[in-house]
Amino acid sequence: THHFTIKLCCLYNFIHYLKMAPKSKPDLVTRDYTIHLAKRTHKTTFKSKTPKAIKEIKKFAETAMGTKDVRISTDVNKFVWSQGVRNPPKRIRVRLSRKRNEDEDADEKLYTLVEHVQVASFKGLETETIDA
Repeated sequence: THHFTIKLCCLYNFIHYLKMAPKSKPDLVTRDYTIHLAKRTHKTTFKSKTPKAIKEIKKFAETAMGTKDVRISTDVNKFVWSQGVRNPPKRIRVRLSRKRNEDEDADEKLYTLVEHVQVASFKGLETETIDA
């Protein structure tokens, strides 16, 4: 019975390993997110608030989409900088698109494009997947 319990234990570990293995993500996907910039730039010096907000948007896109290469559109940049260096907007609604890199000799085959989505109010918004 000892060998049986060891084999059974190994089988359980193997099943757990299969369940925990990273799932294959869809290659190209587009989602809308709301990023709360106020909490990400809280307790930051005035002169570095908006630059930090831009960095935080990049970091958010990196973790949400799993790509190192993140490109921010000029619309997002203009919106974040619209109130100056000291006072970035409290929240921003962004569309994150994972796209294929056209450049053949690039390090990564995918990149994330961050685009601005204009909304009247942030109330009740959730993360949405957009069908391309």
